[in-house]
Amino acid sequence: MNLNESDMKVQEPRLWSSDGWTARVVKNEDDDGWAVAMTPDGASEPALVGPWTMGRDKKNPKPLDQSAFLTLVKTAREFVRRSEQQLHAALHQSIAVTVGTARVTVCLDITPDEDNPSATLSARDEGDDLLAQVRVPPSFKLSRSSAVAWAEGGFVKPR
Repeated sequence: MNLNESDMKVQEPRLWSSDGWTARVVKNEDDDGWAVAMTPDGASEPALVGPWTMGRDKKNPKPLDQSAFLTLVKTAREFVRRSEQQLHAALHQSIAVTVGTARVTVCLDITPDEDNPSATLSARDEGDDLLAQVRVPPSFKLSRSSAVAWAEGGFVKPR
């Protein structure tokens, strides 16, 4: 029988691992308190680090338990989901504008890359037909005014 890392459960006072996540209670470097780091299986860095409750002796951390772990997993998953949504929204923007009597949707799609990031500006009509598509710097700022100016200018590559 071959067990995956995510199949193994650890249930210790300062370390719990189950359901694809590991919770590790660590000394808070910023003060005298404690923090809990939530790391998804296979990741080298925690997805979420937050404060952790002191135990009754006001010196040591409160031990992890099933209820706390499940709450931490739920919170970490939600945090990761929101982060992914924000990243997607930043990399894929669109604005619908009216140019003359036509409704045009202008999209900016950024492809992040450490060495060679790129971006594409495109315009589509109400029937979703591609009107224009040009490469722009990934620093291009899509706004209502830049979308209208691009469309009114005949979709010439912005400077």
